[in-house]
Amino acid sequence: MNICVFCGSGTGHNPVYAEAAQTLGRLMVKHHATLIYGGGNIGLMGIVADQVMSGGGKAIGVIPDFLMQKEVGHKGLTQLEVVGSMHERKRRMADLADAFVALPGGWGTLDELAEILTWRQLGLVKAPVSVLNTNRYFDTLLKQMELMVTEGFLSAQNLADVAIAETPERLFAQYLNA
Repeated sequence: MNICVFCGSGTGHNPVYAEAAQTLGRLMVKHHATLIYGGGNIGLMGIVADQVMSGGGKAIGVIPDFLMQKEVGHKGLTQLEVVGSMHERKRRMADLADAFVALPGGWGTLDELAEILTWRQLGLVKAPVSVLNTNRYFDTLLKQMELMVTEGFLSAQNLADVAIAETPERLFAQYLNA
C-alpha cells in the first residue's frame, strides 16, 4: 500500500506532533506501506520520511524544482521526483497513492487536504482520506466541515468519507486495514 502523507514543513510548538509523525513512520514500515509525500527534509514531513527510511521502509518524495533549489529536498529517500510546479506535485502524489493521511500542518497541508477531498468528491480519486487529529489539532476544521453540511454546502456522505483518528495506531487499525 502506498500512503500519501500531507503534513507540515514545521514541527509545531508541541512535541506531540513530532512524536505522532515518528509513530506513523514506524507503523508504515511495520505494515510494509510505502510513504508518498512532498519530498522535504524539514518539519513533520522530514520526520516521517526519516523514520520510514531508518526503519528500512520505502519513501517516495515529489518536490517542485523551486523547493529543491532551496535545498529542502530529502536526499536520503528511496526515490525523489522533481516536478515543475505545486500542482504537478499534488497530481503525481495522488497518482501514486492508495490512501491519504493528513497530519497537522499549515497552508500547504490545508491546501493538499482540501484538494484531495475535492478530487474525491468529484470522483477523480477513489482512495480513502484520513485525518490524524493529534492533540485535537483539526477539531475546529472538522467543526467547519460539519457547518458546511448543516448549511447545505457539503453532503453528509462527503463528510462521512473523511476518516478521523486521534492516534497513528488507531488510524492503522481502523482505516488503513494494515
